[in-house]
Amino acid sequence: MTLKLRSAAVTHRGLIRSGNQDSVHAGPWLVAVADGMGGMAAGDLASTIVIEAIAPLDVATPDEALVGALQEAVEVASAGIRQAVAEDPDRQGMGTTLTALLFSATGTCLALGHIGDSRAYLLRGENLRQLTRDDTFVQMLVDDGVITPEEASSHPRRAVVTQALQGEKVSPAYLTLVPEAGDRWLLCSDGLSNVVRGDTLAEALTSYPDREHCAQRLVDLALRAGGPDNITVIVADVVAED
Repeated sequence: MTLKLRSAAVTHRGLIRSGNQDSVHAGPWLVAVADGMGGMAAGDLASTIVIEAIAPLDVATPDEALVGALQEAVEVASAGIRQAVAEDPDRQGMGTTLTALLFSATGTCLALGHIGDSRAYLLRGENLRQLTRDDTFVQMLVDDGVITPEEASSHPRRAVVTQALQGEKVSPAYLTLVPEAGDRWLLCSDGLSNVVRGDTLAEALTSYPDREHCAQRLVDLALRAGGPDNITVIVADVVAED
């Protein structure tokens, strides 16, 4: 038996925004969420550039090459954004988050790459853990002990991102993990995580075994909470297959 990654994705513009600046990829080896920023057309373009740059990684990749592959794709994405701004100065300031999970050919390793305030959660057994750190102003306040995580959820500057892919030099976070059969991953834009509590996320992830139904349930929860932003959800399961 070999471990495989099986995923489902749902994206929705929400109830307030006129368009959807999120982009998503959900394949057999790679899942990724990008949340664009910097104006409607530019945010759209930035997230599209990044997903198009990282999508070629959706192939069987050796364990030892996972992080390097993600790093190279991020560099390609940054160059693409930089070129798009050079072609049209009105795009100055556009950018996007990126949270991406790359599964190895052997099924014995995975790599997570992250920048911005989209998130990756791992449900292992009954324990849901957030494995990304938000690159935001309020997270800095939490880290410094100025405010609590509860206060951060309603802070007026919670949308201020301190790092994103904007064509400039950045420092994304990378980590590797050993997957286990039964792991369930949630990757999402902040349109979900900003309005749905962690315990509610965990309840949905454990209550809906079907990936497609689970992803749709999570989007529905965000919409019921007002849907103030674009919502993108990936539910990815680690399964044992012949």
